[in-house]
Amino acid sequence: MEPRMGVFRLLVAGMLVLIVGGVATTAWALHRAEPRPRPGAQAATGPSASPSPATSPSAPPFAGWSDPAGVGRPQGTKVQGLLTFRGNPTRTYYGQGPVPRVTPAQRWQFPKSGGMCAMSADKGETREWCGTGWTGQPAVFERDGRTWVVFGAYDRSIHFLDAATGERILPDFKTGDIIKGSVTVDPDGFPLIYSGSRDGYYRVLAIDRGTPTELWKLAADAVKPTLWNDDWDGAGLVIDDYLLEGGENSQFHVVKLNRGYGPDGKVTVAPQLVFNTPGWDEQELKDAGDTNVSIENSVAVYRDTVYFANSGGLVQGWDLSGLKAGRAPTRTFRFWTGDDTDASIVVDADGFLYVGSEYEKGNARSREVGQMLKLDPSKPDNPVVWAVKDQGQKPGGIWGTPALYGDLAVYDTAGGDVLGLDRATGAVRWRFHLPGGETWQSPVIVDDVLLMGDCTGVLHAYDVADTHAEPRPLWEVKIGGCIESTPAVWKGSLYFGTRAGAVHAFAAG
Repeated sequence: MEPRMGVFRLLVAGMLVLIVGGVATTAWALHRAEPRPRPGAQAATGPSASPSPATSPSAPPFAGWSDPAGVGRPQGTKVQGLLTFRGNPTRTYYGQGPVPRVTPAQRWQFPKSGGMCAMSADKGETREWCGTGWTGQPAVFERDGRTWVVFGAYDRSIHFLDAATGERILPDFKTGDIIKGSVTVDPDGFPLIYSGSRDGYYRVLAIDRGTPTELWKLAADAVKPTLWNDDWDGAGLVIDDYLLEGGENSQFHVVKLNRGYGPDGKVTVAPQLVFNTPGWDEQELKDAGDTNVSIENSVAVYRDTVYFANSGGLVQGWDLSGLKAGRAPTRTFRFWTGDDTDASIVVDADGFLYVGSEYEKGNARSREVGQMLKLDPSKPDNPVVWAVKDQGQKPGGIWGTPALYGDLAVYDTAGGDVLGLDRATGAVRWRFHLPGGETWQSPVIVDDVLLMGDCTGVLHAYDVADTHAEPRPLWEVKIGGCIESTPAVWKGSLYFGTRAGAVHAFAAG
């Protein structure tokens, strides 16, 4: 059992009783002191972005949790790399180019033969799972003069590879079940990896020893109350020595890591679970009609607010500004999409939220609200800026996390459509279709190149430099196996896995 902060925990517990009892069943008015987003005040992301006032030399240093000037940029400067799913607290960083403009060549495959496979039970059915799946984006980072590629896979293991060769840097770290989500690399230079597993634990691993070493783990049943199951799909965020993570136990967790180094020079942690709250409320349970309210997306942070959604469709924002001073977070935003919302929330430089929701239940709320949404959290009573529907099939809607690029929001649907939406209006500028049925991968755009994998095992590249024109195909490579995992792009190389069993590295020939 993890350490506790007695008095603070009692205060938090009291607050949770109020929330679960229904006090927080309507949207709360925002009370943050920072400027609020303005509808229509679109800030571009990507290489064509114009500097915002927050990035000007005269702007004071940002003292909150996540600097809005960091939208579209890597998380910090202490560790170079793609350190977590979609790279930063707003989930808007996709990697560093150059991206190959012509058909790339395969550099390596891991494992060289066979596949990363294991048996796992899901919804009462035990079957074999192979390779990597949703979300499954590898972490790629620089450490000790070499580039590492680290990922969890369906063989129940976390792998630590040399990006140049695909050979192991460290032995595999075995867990008790498969790993679906992406790992997180410590952004402050501590040799730590953070990862969940379907075995019920979210772990902190040290990588400064001869073998990866578990320093701490959080059990899904360590908090109460819980609903749904004990998996951990989301990639945690580490900010200012705090770990922020949502679980399929349906709770959001904040852990004070207390990182340091021991007398032997090895990294240490002394984690404390300082806050947790249900990701649901009584109103949602009543409206949704079931208890499938797991948090499967990776939490996003903008300024002092953390955003996440659950499988019942409840989108929430929690103000973290007082946490470091010992004050419990408070809920400041609530919106119900009506349907399963597993895609991670993406936040732009002005604080608008881009939400992708599935179309499984097909209830009245889901039909009304739509599946591709832009929300303004400064207007909690009427936050919808625009909405686009995808209701042609069931299950349908959005599994992949949307991408922002310039004045575009790019979504892919479960049915295989890829759409470029005008960020200001939601108008569909272009749409194309991928073969192979379900498309769960999240779009990646670097250097004007959109990367999308399909379920026939083909990775496609498109030129999206002209955001008003339909993307122009550049190349495609046939790998085999459904590509559910999101590719990682780093300095001319692409790293991604498939359900056929392996992870692949590609680079310009």
